Amino acid sequence: MRAFRWRFPVAAIHRTSGRWRLGLILALVTMSFWSALPVGLKIALGQMDTFTVTWYRFVVALLVTVLWLTARGQMGIFLHLPRHVWGLLTLAALMLVANYVTFLVGLDRTTPANTQLLMQLAPLMLALGGLWIFNEHYSLRQWMGFAALMGGLALFYRDQLGTVVESLPQYYSGMGFVLMAALSWTIYALLQKQLLRHLGTQAVLLFIYAVATLVLLPFAHLGDVTHLDSLHGWALAFCAINTLVAYGALAESMQHWEASRISAVIALTPVGTLTVMYSAHALWPGIVAAEHITALGWLGAVVVVAGSLLTSLGRTRQQTVIAADQPGPG
Repeated sequence: MRAFRWRFPVAAIHRTSGRWRLGLILALVTMSFWSALPVGLKIALGQMDTFTVTWYRFVVALLVTVLWLTARGQMGIFLHLPRHVWGLLTLAALMLVANYVTFLVGLDRTTPANTQLLMQLAPLMLALGGLWIFNEHYSLRQWMGFAALMGGLALFYRDQLGTVVESLPQYYSGMGFVLMAALSWTIYALLQKQLLRHLGTQAVLLFIYAVATLVLLPFAHLGDVTHLDSLHGWALAFCAINTLVAYGALAESMQHWEASRISAVIALTPVGTLTVMYSAHALWPGIVAAEHITALGWLGAVVVVAGSLLTSLGRTRQQTVIAADQPGPG
């Protein structure tokens, strides 16, 4: 009996444009913005709750995207979509909402670096999803890089776990929420890539932002924004702009590059977050706490970078044609 494998039908799978350099640049933009995001969120959460911060991030992204598509005359693109595409859009939107909320809850219970470290399960799962569902392929060198990346994350995780012994219950609670965030984000990203067969990048994001805004509205305290001081106001503004730029770059990168390679670039985010955390602590020591990292943690960070480079930039093995009798969805 053949093993069960879920994937989109071969003829319906999204194919990249082949402009891998553009895809790499866009993935690096996403990684850079996500590296700084936990610091901005940590500051914003000092005067606003999780749902309110998330709602403002989505509504700003929604308004800018509406203006962009209206100016280009593309708002009518949703009129003739097949029913199954609406289902994929709705599921992608709900998964991204779940990611945002659970990520913030987890961040509130642990440190930015720990949060970003655990979130690297998401690009690892995205890589496996790209290989499995979209029939992407790794060469031997890329598999070696993938193994190094996972080993480096394990070293880094072991180092960070040793620094939170005094607050393990809260840490484990936060870890559970971040793991839920990683899983929901992986599902969103795979759906996002497939949806690019039917809609442009900004159109997909517009629908997701709109659903997220409506879902979160009953839980948000909109008046809280009037009580923010300048620091927390700028932090919220940065988080909103971060949403717009990071997710726009990520979705566009998937037009041009394989999901399994994009995931390797995103896996560099914890290293970027550490750099931002050290800089932020130097500027605002009373607001941003310092991260405690030993030599083991730094070794893990170096291995993560090396593994990511091998995985994302290694030459891909020649892709084989999938036999017509291979199993499809379900």
